[in-house]
Amino acid sequence: MRRRSFLAELFDFIRSNKAYLLAPIIIVLLLVGILILLGGTKAAPFIYTLF
Repeated sequence: MRRRSFLAELFDFIRSNKAYLLAPIIIVLLLVGILILLGGTKAAPFIYTLF
């Protein structure tokens, strides 16, 4: 049996349980994670001007 990725399992869970309210929460968490990762790079001054 092939092992599935975490995102595939999460997508199947949301779709099978009709838990579509989780999608915006996951999207916001991913965006915050990307901002945190970019905050430590040379792109940080450009990100801080957005806020």
